[in-house]
Amino acid sequence: MNKIARFILFDILKNKIVIFYTVLLFIISWSVLGLESNYTKATLSLLNVVLLVVPLVSIIFSTIYVYNSGQFIELLLSQPVARSRVWFNIFLGLSTALVLAFLLGCGIPIFLYASVETGFSLIICGVLLSVIFTSFAMLAAILTRDRAKGIGISIFIWLFFAIIYDGILLVLMFQFADYPIEGVMATLAGLNPIGLSRIFVLLQLNISAMLGYSGAVFQQVFGSGGGMGISLTILLIWAIVPFVYSLLKFNKKDL
Repeated sequence: MNKIARFILFDILKNKIVIFYTVLLFIISWSVLGLESNYTKATLSLLNVVLLVVPLVSIIFSTIYVYNSGQFIELLLSQPVARSRVWFNIFLGLSTALVLAFLLGCGIPIFLYASVETGFSLIICGVLLSVIFTSFAMLAAILTRDRAKGIGISIFIWLFFAIIYDGILLVLMFQFADYPIEGVMATLAGLNPIGLSRIFVLLQLNISAMLGYSGAVFQQVFGSGGGMGISLTILLIWAIVPFVYSLLKFNKKDL
């Protein structure tokens, strides 16, 4: 890891908000998994927490951190360091710190109480969501100089993928219920990283009744094994594309 990324990593790990985030995840995970005898029900409860809390904290904290690091970024750019290297190391430090916070908060209770397959899939989703929404935060921060507007963009991105997107899918489902739209719905399900993470874990649990319409269609079109592989590939794409776009914007931005 580069010196810039290491500096950012250790700086974030000492941040009180990140420490509180880690402790909160640990308490929630330990409570949910330790007190519930049915591991499937406990995993579903923890999944709902991970799908809401991890993206929200990742995108809001990362957006604020990038704005607060404006002078630090300008100082780095005054040195003989490539812009792409600076931006990548900021992303690397941020995403690594948030991933470590998630692993410490949720990883230990999951490995102690959940089954290996289910626990591993839940950890993969938490890690990828941390990276994906850090990537979105980098994009939101570079789109505007206005801190309030950037944070507003970040909150809207989280709201869109966490709540609004599922509502849009339901409206489309009812409007075109008489048409064979299974393939289209399976494709649209892949355009939401939070919904896709839910499908990824539920396919591992093999609970068809809990998949929801988009998840059931996804399983019908791709099957459990193929669906998990496709879900993981799309999640990796979601982690890369927003960051690459933010990097292109950063390279052209007049600071």
